[in-house]
Amino acid sequence: MPDLPRLFAARATLPASGTTVYRAAHLTETGGQFTLDVAGDAGVLSLYVPLAPPDEAALAAACGQAAGLAGVYLKRRPVEARHAANVAREDLSPPDPVWGEARPELTALEAGVPLLIRPGADLSVGVFTDARPARAWVREHAAGRRVLNTFAYTCGFGLSAALGGAAVVKNVDLSRKVLAWGQENYALSGLAAPDTDFLFGDVFEWLSRLERRGDVFDLVVLDPPSFARGKAGVWRSERDYARLMTLAARVTAPGGQVLALLNHAGVNAAAFERMAAAGLDAAGRRGAVQERIGAGEDYPGARHLKVHAWQLD
Repeated sequence: MPDLPRLFAARATLPASGTTVYRAAHLTETGGQFTLDVAGDAGVLSLYVPLAPPDEAALAAACGQAAGLAGVYLKRRPVEARHAANVAREDLSPPDPVWGEARPELTALEAGVPLLIRPGADLSVGVFTDARPARAWVREHAAGRRVLNTFAYTCGFGLSAALGGAAVVKNVDLSRKVLAWGQENYALSGLAAPDTDFLFGDVFEWLSRLERRGDVFDLVVLDPPSFARGKAGVWRSERDYARLMTLAARVTAPGGQVLALLNHAGVNAAAFERMAAAGLDAAGRRGAVQERIGAGEDYPGARHLKVHAWQLD
């Protein structure tokens, strides 16, 4: 068992600076066995090795007590979880806490920005905390710009752009549920959230549609899953990212930027850059990586997330 109080103490600067949703224990600190995320007074314990139910409960209790939490929810993440089509979601993500009090919904802060978190809702609880530095980058670069946020999930990047003074923000996702969640996040910050800024549908189809309409954006955010099944077939980022980059480049204004994210431990940064560059070339565009952004300080030694800010011609 790692020294949990020491790990939690190392993150003390985050809540002190207005961030109450973060990673309290990362895989590199737990021997690859588990992670603990904190959102307000709720914890989310993700297991990467199988444990018997009594051991799950004991670990959750240890984490909750050491961190001073009200309750801890459990996520079971076997290696094959992302491919698991026949595993009940309730088995992977029980809706009730495994220890302590229920927190079905709460508001947590990221750099002072309120976000709606639902710890028992699914494997994903409302925000991917490793992308916090990337969201900060978007907010810093959004003023006066037209921003397209694809694979928007609960619209964290779109919210960051809007708070940063973007002239236009469009969020695209294949789930109406998460887009509605994103609108709730906008409302928490007192921002208007018209339906016309939340585009439901397949990202590839929307990129083609936007190109046909002649719409262009100064900043396009690409944050796809590493693997997904859909009506159009199977998406694998290591195989399909170049095609996504091509479509994104076609709706990026001259001199615009593409913020490309990849959450895939099996693809290194150099390979990711080559994939994106191939996509730009297919679109007849040129570009260079202007900035490389990592995960936050609560992810020591993390190499899974690659974030490249591309400057296009």
